[in-house]
Amino acid sequence: MPRLRQVHATDAHELAQTLYGMLFGERDPVDEPGTATGSPGDWWTVTALVPDLFDHIVGGFGFYRSGNRLLDPQLRELGQTRTGWARGSQFVYSQHVKACREVGLPEEKIQAIRAWAVADVFSATERAVLAYTDALVLQGGRVPDEVFDALRVELSEEEILELTYIVCTYEMHATMSKALRLEFDDVDDPIIEVPGPEGVGPSTMDAMRVVEDLDAG
Repeated sequence: MPRLRQVHATDAHELAQTLYGMLFGERDPVDEPGTATGSPGDWWTVTALVPDLFDHIVGGFGFYRSGNRLLDPQLRELGQTRTGWARGSQFVYSQHVKACREVGLPEEKIQAIRAWAVADVFSATERAVLAYTDALVLQGGRVPDEVFDALRVELSEEEILELTYIVCTYEMHATMSKALRLEFDDVDDPIIEVPGPEGVGPSTMDAMRVVEDLDAG
């Protein structure tokens, strides 16, 4: 379940009600969740808690899908999908794998996004986009000159700015989804203590103490 309260259709503001109708039809998405892509849809029902925040998110979707964009949709989706993978968001990754198909990316490239650095299916432009995406997401914007120079060879400055904004927006979406346990990111943290078996001899700490004693001697 999401960590924050969800907004029922009857309590949602005008734009949220419109979007609810597009995604869920006549259903109240809190009582009867589920979208056409298989996600619960609680990204929308939770963000509707703050109407102008919701409107800002919808505006962001409108921005990257606008016909005014110069950036090739396939390059955009490469960046968005890699962002989901790199940030560890099952929701962003899964949704944009589907979007990759919608914009015509071949399946071999979609499946290679996870390990793009050792794949031989990407063009120089695509590799530059993926390297830049990793620098934005995994290195917090610490982009080597060599990566930016490779990107500049392939894309205009306007396209680079669009890509930067879209990738950074989706890194935020991925982080929000994980923090609030929304959609496919409603999962327990896998990093926990694993109990050791009882009665099977000395522990690792015991063994380390023996090594320290030997070193001291």
